Amino acid sequence: MPKMHIGFDDTDSPTTGCTTYIAAILVQKLKELGASFTDYPNLVRLNPNVPWKTRGNGALCLRIKCKQESVEEIRETVIKAIHENSDLGYEGTDPGIVFLLNHVPEQIKAFAKKTIQGLVRIRTALRIVNKFDAEAVGFKRGRGIIGGLAAIGEALEGDHTYELIAYRALENRGTPRRIEESSIAEMNDKTSPLTFNNVDPETERTLITPRGSDPILYGIRGENPKAIIEAHRIVRSDEPIERWVVFRTNHGTDAHLRRVSSIAQARPFAPLIVSGLVAEDPKVIAGGHVIFMLQDRTGKMDCAAYRPTGTLQTVARKLIKGDFVEAYGGIRPASPTHQMTVNLEKLRIIEKTPRVALHNPKCLRCRKRMKSMGFGKGFRCENCGFRSSRLEKVIVELSQNFETGLYIASPRSQRHLTKPQCRYGRENSNAPQKMIREWHYP
Repeated sequence: MPKMHIGFDDTDSPTTGCTTYIAAILVQKLKELGASFTDYPNLVRLNPNVPWKTRGNGALCLRIKCKQESVEEIRETVIKAIHENSDLGYEGTDPGIVFLLNHVPEQIKAFAKKTIQGLVRIRTALRIVNKFDAEAVGFKRGRGIIGGLAAIGEALEGDHTYELIAYRALENRGTPRRIEESSIAEMNDKTSPLTFNNVDPETERTLITPRGSDPILYGIRGENPKAIIEAHRIVRSDEPIERWVVFRTNHGTDAHLRRVSSIAQARPFAPLIVSGLVAEDPKVIAGGHVIFMLQDRTGKMDCAAYRPTGTLQTVARKLIKGDFVEAYGGIRPASPTHQMTVNLEKLRIIEKTPRVALHNPKCLRCRKRMKSMGFGKGFRCENCGFRSSRLEKVIVELSQNFETGLYIASPRSQRHLTKPQCRYGRENSNAPQKMIREWHYP
């Protein structure tokens, strides 16, 4: 039986649709055609900084085995499902599908990594498709072919997580989601940290439910399928669930971040990790956002910790000139009003410069704090009258209310790909050898 990889992307718009929902539909349809899945549907988040993305910039890959005589029917079923469920009326929606048989070449894997960490062109994707006798199908401009090929190439052989996504019945879409909030808190208490980013701890805001009119009711992320299915059973919904599927994904892995050796290597829209010295004390601008300049031997660039990042914004305000830090985030290109900027997702404080203050000296007679008599005129003690032109201000080291280490944006503002604190030390590796029996409904 041939192995078939089916990658697709760019089916939704900012207001409607969801590529994972099409994957969920296809899980049912392909099983009815006799296909057997060799992996959970792969949900691959691509570079979150590309300007043309819709919401989460997620591409999908279905990996199946099927009879040779079923290949053409499966192909037609996929094309039809994507055509019927894509928001083709939206100008920026350009679905694309890639079909590849048997093994995934290393060049496609390399293409996937570049698509997750940088920018690629559709002509590059088409050249690779032709080289390896794959098939690409595009609607309109077909830009989704890029994501489809990347989803095939990202086999999630390194760190990965899982997400169970439950979908709403058609008649309820566009209305407020009806889920018992207390059940989400209960689920979080019982399954964390094997599930993560369920609730924002600072605001108690629910994070598993989207806010738009898309078909998703909720999504629960976790370290293994068993944990997220257990969590799913705890959540109580007051509206029917049409279907649900377990996805294997690069959520929460920092897969998008690429370490560079200097600021000069930073490129617009590319996520990175770069270190340097804080060149100036941070500035707090309108809205409570914090901006500071990072400098190394090759240049300077701004770093921005926006107010919604919570913990990250708080610690960024405490930096001073001379601190040595490591910035994690995506690059916003320069404009007439600002230079190239790192939109911070994380900040590692490696070394702090001493925090000091200059105090007036104490009186040599009575030990009271003296007052300045003016620039270059010395100091006078108001308590006993002692004067001196030889005394100087005293350097006093201040107490510091934060430590070196890694600081991460609060969960409510984390990107899909951002690795949360609770996942450090819990990294997964290798594709699962065996899938659980009940990983989708229906």
